[in-house]
Amino acid sequence: MATISATMVKDLRDKTGAGMMDCKAALAETGGDMEAAVDWLRAKGLAKAAKKAGRVAAEGLIGLATDAHEAALVEVNSETDFVARNATFQDMASAIAKTAIGAKGNLDKLMNAKFPGDKATVADTITEMIGTIGENMALRRTAFLSVKNGTVASYMHNTMAPGLGKIGVIVALESKGDANKLAAFGKQLAMHIAAANPQAVDVESLDKSTIARERAVLTEQAKESGKPAPVIEKMVEGRLRKFYEDVVLLAQAFVHDPETKVANAVADAEKAAGAPIKITGFHRFALGEGIERAGDEAA
Repeated sequence: MATISATMVKDLRDKTGAGMMDCKAALAETGGDMEAAVDWLRAKGLAKAAKKAGRVAAEGLIGLATDAHEAALVEVNSETDFVARNATFQDMASAIAKTAIGAKGNLDKLMNAKFPGDKATVADTITEMIGTIGENMALRRTAFLSVKNGTVASYMHNTMAPGLGKIGVIVALESKGDANKLAAFGKQLAMHIAAANPQAVDVESLDKSTIARERAVLTEQAKESGKPAPVIEKMVEGRLRKFYEDVVLLAQAFVHDPETKVANAVADAEKAAGAPIKITGFHRFALGEGIERAGDEAA
């Protein structure tokens, strides 16, 4: 009997898109003959996924799962919104989101994790679903947040089923304050993040290259005024403050009260909760963002 190596199984999986266990079985049945194994999988209908792999999957669902002081987000893509409304696909996305709690933001770990109630991995389950439904699918990304004290609040926009929708947000608030007050404010903050799409919690955590690029653009714009260098410098700093108000969470106008900055809303929430509140991080997943679709100019 031919020895079936892990490399052979991986190569067959790369060729066909079939699950690892199916590839191993195919190689065992064909004595390690790669081409015969491909035909064996095709005959069993298990190689269908490979034919779908080149098609753009920009629809699907954002999945959300929470557990005590932690929460996770996933983006599970399909080709069409019709499949996203399929109960079987929704059940899979929901189960993947729950599994993502244990993966703690590591996509490879999540892909290789056991799918709930099954011996197969998450990756193999997706591959099998591709063959069953007939559309390309992908687990694109995952994110995770946790706190020692406080809450990880969440919000799902355009909800299609519990924990599933089009825009998902998780935000971590470290605090020893009143749990109910903290949860209520956290929900408001998550809704704000969904609407305002900040890039960072504060200026210090904003990507330095982003600031440098914006400063360079603003400097070139200011130079066109023909004013002296010291005046140009003040103009640039003023415009940078406006930029921060657009992209930095604490500097943004709070969507629930546009006359109030988020930083001030946090201060008010601290008084209500009876303890300091620190926003330690957030993640916002919008379905399909950054994916080039057919018909896009970028494509």
